[in-house]
Amino acid sequence: MIAAMFDEAAARDPQHLRTWVVLVDGAEHQLDLIRAEAARRAVTVHVVTDLIHVLEYIWKAAWSLHEPGGPAAEDWVAARALAVLAGNSERVAAQVSAEADAAGLAGTRRAGAGACARYLAARTDCLRYGKALASGWPVATGVIEGACRHLIADRLDIGGARWGLDGAGAVLTLGCRRQGFFLRVR
Repeated sequence: MIAAMFDEAAARDPQHLRTWVVLVDGAEHQLDLIRAEAARRAVTVHVVTDLIHVLEYIWKAAWSLHEPGGPAAEDWVAARALAVLAGNSERVAAQVSAEADAAGLAGTRRAGAGACARYLAARTDCLRYGKALASGWPVATGVIEGACRHLIADRLDIGGARWGLDGAGAVLTLGCRRQGFFLRVR
């Protein structure tokens, strides 16, 4: 799929005159494949980690450090999310670790905070949201995922329906065109 994504980008910008941005969930294997494909094709890509995935990790840390459902957790998450958006992901990672240490968290109670700190520290190069936002790049896939859910689940997940690849592709293509999206099913 990564190679197919690069094929599509190359078809749309064969001279590499545009800025290539890849929005990802941050899985290391996915990042490795993207970087390898970009190097193989000698193209510069800007990788941005989906903010929604980053927020999931920040919330995991919040539940390690705060009572579940407590209002303090919401304020804590908002402050860390704004700091990450401002380009301070390394600082947030260090703060989360320091707070977990100060609270004496260990074992499963520390798991969420530890996962958040490791996630942020390992992906600082993909968390430059200030640059992304200033450049008009996307920082979250919510709209895309919502469109996919609508186009796929709502259109194809009908009780009793049996779809083959050709029929499903035709329905999705029509739905995309009606919604103003471009879709090529192979």
